[in-house]
Amino acid sequence: MNRIPFAFALTVTLFTFISHRTSAQTSLTPSTPWGTWLIGTVQLPAGEKKWGGFAEIQARSNGVMHQFFYNELKGGVTYDLDRNFTLMVAGGRYATYDYQALSDGPLNTEKRLWEQLIINQYLSRLKFEHRYRIEQRWFTFRDGSHPFRNRIRYRLNTFVPLNHRTITDKTVFLSAYDEVFLNPVGPTFERNRLYAGIGYQLSQQLIFQIGWVNQTNYSAATFEQGVFTPVAASGKNNLVVGITYRLSRHSFNPEKLPSQPD
Repeated sequence: MNRIPFAFALTVTLFTFISHRTSAQTSLTPSTPWGTWLIGTVQLPAGEKKWGGFAEIQARSNGVMHQFFYNELKGGVTYDLDRNFTLMVAGGRYATYDYQALSDGPLNTEKRLWEQLIINQYLSRLKFEHRYRIEQRWFTFRDGSHPFRNRIRYRLNTFVPLNHRTITDKTVFLSAYDEVFLNPVGPTFERNRLYAGIGYQLSQQLIFQIGWVNQTNYSAATFEQGVFTPVAASGKNNLVVGITYRLSRHSFNPEKLPSQPD
């Protein structure tokens, strides 16, 4: 089967491009307080008919468990081509507030649609997930403007079960991923998201995860009026707490990677 080599080829191409684009980046801006991401997900695993789906709610704060300023509501439909390949079409609503003036309403809201391909690899205890996503984004800002943007995302996610060879009932596992966000208009390299955490799959239905995520945004280098401004980056560390509940379906794959849809 030539599908797995194809996934590696796409991965190598993306990371070669990214390493070239980020070679001149500056250091991160001064450290900011840790924030919090709270994620609750309900999943319908694909069964014999291969159709599944998910719904998710997420809240983010500027501080640890306080100064909440952002929320997401999203859901989608999935289709398993086979054990290793899954397609998804999904959408959501995203709202950003000033945490010091929540009653003033959102600074901006976003409606988002995306199409996605996930490729899974199972290498003994080590599991890989390659996620390729194309997004269409409609914004409404407080000043009345309504811009539209596209974005391309790639995430490489790894899982290592600690007390079993597979991620099944009563399994403790480690998870780590890096995701890049590419903007076709510019700046091309828009964002990087790096995560590391630990999880516990109590049963096929219930999964808990806690970890750290650093999200760094990049602005493009400019040359205006004879002054060169290099690539600038601003990052923030966050505590991530996630709970996933899978609706009961007796025929779904006993080892379903516990990845977060975000």
